[in-house]
This record gives sequence, structure tokens and C-alpha cells, in this order.
Amino acid sequence: MDAKNILVWLPWPMGDAIMSTPTLRGIRDYFRNDKIFFLAKPAIREILSPCAFADEWIPCEGHNVLSIASKLRKHKFTHAILLKNSFTPALTVFLAGIPCRLGYNRHHRGFLLTEKLNSPRNTNGSFKPEPMIDYYLAAASWLGAETSNRKTELAIDEKSKKTLLNRFPLLAQKNAPTVIFVPGGAYGSSKCWPSERFAQTAERLIKKYNANIFISVAPASAERQIARQICRHTKNNLINLANRPVSLGELKALFACADIVITNDTGPRHIGLALNKKTISLFGPNNPEWTRCESENEIQLVADVPCAGCDKGKCPLSRRVCMESITSEMVCKAAEKLLEKN
Repeated sequence: MDAKNILVWLPWPMGDAIMSTPTLRGIRDYFRNDKIFFLAKPAIREILSPCAFADEWIPCEGHNVLSIASKLRKHKFTHAILLKNSFTPALTVFLAGIPCRLGYNRHHRGFLLTEKLNSPRNTNGSFKPEPMIDYYLAAASWLGAETSNRKTELAIDEKSKKTLLNRFPLLAQKNAPTVIFVPGGAYGSSKCWPSERFAQTAERLIKKYNANIFISVAPASAERQIARQICRHTKNNLINLANRPVSLGELKALFACADIVITNDTGPRHIGLALNKKTISLFGPNNPEWTRCESENEIQLVADVPCAGCDKGKCPLSRRVCMESITSEMVCKAAEKLLEKN
């Protein structure tokens, strides 16, 4: 049988890329004797590396479809598996002349695909909530790959781990738990738990456990402001990574050192889950079904108000009542349960 060249176009943002790792594992196993290329943004390569699922990486840079298609054509790919849903990837692999083009029939791109997957829908035509892990696994299943293992996974680069420990020696100490706060969210402000609640939680965990608290935020100005607000609401010394930024490789290494992660429903949550970290995930406007991972180390605190699960990036109300319905007392009790769990 002739060897195949497989192109896998990875999704964005970070959380989606991590939730696609069971699919990438299945594709690697199915095409074990063939060559697999991943096309992805540089940040996705950094978060997924080191990675045993790809033979080579192709950087997804620029927006010139013709230029990218020309680059892909040189590899003579036999298959393109599109885990990114937008129109552009489908057009690009069509222009690259890749014979087998597999992806979801969305965004008016079905005519560009040779093999089409259909998203589950409700009777009114809206998309039916489905775990993104299973959504991506449908592509591997269509190919004939084994898809029973839904566990996401990430690997840690030893160089990044060493650099991190040199920068933060306290991580090597075993006399106090390491707690990571993830208070931001690229999806929008509606799913951000109030800064003062994070600060209250920090005070209680420091008082009871002498915890070392790290605040992990993206470099965006809005998230840096959230980190500053948390620090202003407490007299304790928190380690604000907005002021001491780390690489994505170092961020993974930091999560690997964590005793517990307290996070909004955003990308770094999936770093913690993929690394089997004890995690408290806070859900307000986001339906937990979309990102369900079924981790035994996760406690999900879901807002109990009528408007919860609206899936809106910006709250139309004067207050984010869904996120405000989750109290610091609820989060602290969940944290104590996980920290004292053997």
C-alpha cells in the first residue's frame, strides 16, 4: 500500500486544541506507518509540544490563501483532516489539490469537502450541545480510528520545567500547596468570576494552608487589569504572572506543579485537566456540556440562575448575576475538599 501524507489542520483557540488531543492520538495510531503534518498557529504548537502525534509541523502564518495552498501543494498530501471549522481551511486545501478533504459541513464550505461530517442539531436548527472532545473524535471515528480513549493529554518540556523552577524556587518546596488562579477568559467578560471573590478565596487558602497563589492571565490588557484588581483586594502577596510572564512551555510546567487550579471556563482550564490536576471550574454563561471532560479530579461549580448557559460573551444585564451566584464560600469548600483528598 502506498504511503500517505496526512495534513491535520488544528483548531484554535487553546482549549479546543487541547480537547482535540484524543483525536490526534487516534489519527496517529490509525496512520502509524504514514507521515502526519500538523498545521497550526505557533502558540498551538508550543502548547502541544513535545508531541508524539506529528512527524512535522507547518506554521499557520498570514492570511494569503493562495500562498498557503501553494506551500501545501509541494507536500503532495493525500488527506486533509480539518479540525478547524471556518471556510478558509476548506478553500485552502481545495486549492492545494488534496484528494481527500474531511471536515464538518459548516460555514457554507461543504462543496469544498469530499467527506462531510454533520454537527448535531436541535429540532429548531440550533447546534446541540456536545462535548468538543467527541465533536473532534467524530473525524477520527469516520476514518476508522479507535476513539474509546477520551482523555486529553499534554507533555512537559524538561528545559521549560528547569527554567521555571529556577525562576520560582518556592515550587520545589513541599510545605505549602501551590494554587493557580485563572481569572480571565478570551470568550468574553461574561464568564469571568469577580476579582474580589478570587481575592477572598486567596485569603482563606493562605490563612488555612499557607498556600502559594499564582495568578495566570493572558498578556491582553483586560486580563492584566483583572490580575491587578485581585492583588488590590488582598493584603497577601500573590504571584502575578502579568508582571512575571512565562512562556507557554513554562506555563504547562507550572500547572504540572500545581496542587489545585481554580479557573473560569477558559483555555488554561484544559491544561490542568490534561495534566490530571485537581481543578475547580466556574461556569456561568457557558454550558458545561460543550467542554465536558469527565475528570475525576474536577469539581464544576455551575451558576444556579435562570439566565445561566446563555452562551453570550458579554452579559446584557447590568450585573453578571450568573457568576456572582457562585460565592467564595462555595469555591473554598470545593478547594478544601480537593486539597484534603488523598
